[in-house]
This record gives sequence, C-alpha cells and structure tokens, in this order.
Amino acid sequence: MIRLENVNKYFGDLHVLKDVNLEVKEGEKLVIIGPSGSGKSTTVRCMNFLEEPTSGNVYIDGTKLTGKNKIKVVRETTSMVFQQFNLYPHMTVLKNLMIAPVKLHHKSKKEAEELAYHYLDVVGLRDKAQVYPTTLSGGQQQRIAIARALCAQSKIILFDEPTSALDPETIKEVLDVMIKLAKENITMVVVTHEMGFARQVADRVVFMADGQILEEGTAEHFFVNPENERVKQFLGKIIR
Repeated sequence: MIRLENVNKYFGDLHVLKDVNLEVKEGEKLVIIGPSGSGKSTTVRCMNFLEEPTSGNVYIDGTKLTGKNKIKVVRETTSMVFQQFNLYPHMTVLKNLMIAPVKLHHKSKKEAEELAYHYLDVVGLRDKAQVYPTTLSGGQQQRIAIARALCAQSKIILFDEPTSALDPETIKEVLDVMIKLAKENITMVVVTHEMGFARQVADRVVFMADGQILEEGTAEHFFVNPENERVKQFLGKIIR
C-alpha cells in the first residue's frame, strides 16, 4: 500500500531523512518508534506528501506520487490523524465528520450523516454529535478526529503521535479506540511513544534515529530481543 524508495528530506541544511526505504503492506499495522528528532513524523508526512521528499519516490497503492497527482491520490486513499486535532471549531462534531463523505465521495447528506453516526458509535461519542469541538476534552477531540478519518473511508490511516498532546488520563481512551481499529482491515501507520500500544498492536515495528531506519521487525522481536545497540539503549530508558 505504501512504498518509500530512497527518500531524502532536507529542511535548509538539515538532513532530516537519509535514504529511507520502507514498505507497508495492505492491512498491516506499522508502528514507528524512536527518539525525538529522529525523523519519524517527517517520514509519515512524506507518505502523503504533506512534506514532499527532496529526493526519492513515494508510491501509494502502486501509484507514484507527483506534484500533479498528489492531491487526487492522497484524498482517494489516505487519511491522517495529527498531534493537534485540527477540527473545525465553527462546525459541530457531526458537520466535521460529514465533510469528507459529502465533498470527497459525493454522498448525500443523509448517507453522510448515517456514516458519521456509525463512526461516532465506534469511538463512543454519539452523544457529542451536536456540540462544538471546543467544548470537548482533548481525548474526546482526538477520538472525533479518528472518527473523521474513518468517515473518509480511506484504505490507509496515518497517525502522527496522536496522544502526545493529551494528558495521561485521556491517553488511554484514545489508545483503546486505536486498538479497536487495529482489528479491522485498515492499513495503519502510527508514530508513537506509547510502547505498550506498539507491543500490543504492531505487526511490525520500525526504529528510527538520526533520519535513518536502524532496525525493523515484529513487536515480539523488538521488545524481547532487539539487535541494534541504539535500540537497546532507547528501550532500556523507557521500559522499566
């Protein structure tokens, strides 16, 4: 579903991604971990051309992304859940969820509303349909953001540290929704510092540092018997 081929990314003189090669299979749950500043978020943002690689190629569902086709291809295949929830504050929760079905998939208002309520049920927030996002807690807003991504009915959902802006009490409610999603046939790429989530959900874990992939393997491999010394140091600091 996703292939990064020798992807490099510079911000000015800063070389953020260095020849990154990565494939994500259909239905796979890929979790990207690593220290802050390692290039994790930039990698995910290159997957949908929110950041365009300085060099290298990105393929989505077999199609090479270019400056000309990126909007069409990404809209048809990919949704993203950000650190900050990026909900429209002037629209109700229901209206936020109906935008993609109506605008992108040309569904009727009735169909879009039914879809929105379905995914509000999935994230456990049907009772918040008519309120405005600013009245909700951070955890609730992020669950709405996940429901919005689901309403787009994309084959791929990218998560860029979806719990990093939340307080400890609300992280669990968002992770519980993501764990539920992981049981569906959705391709998920998740950048996270939540190691318990990674261990429970990931089909494959990728460890990045200094703009490079240093190790990848199953969750069991990573958390039981990692090979790279940098990975061992990282896990040793955050897993007690």
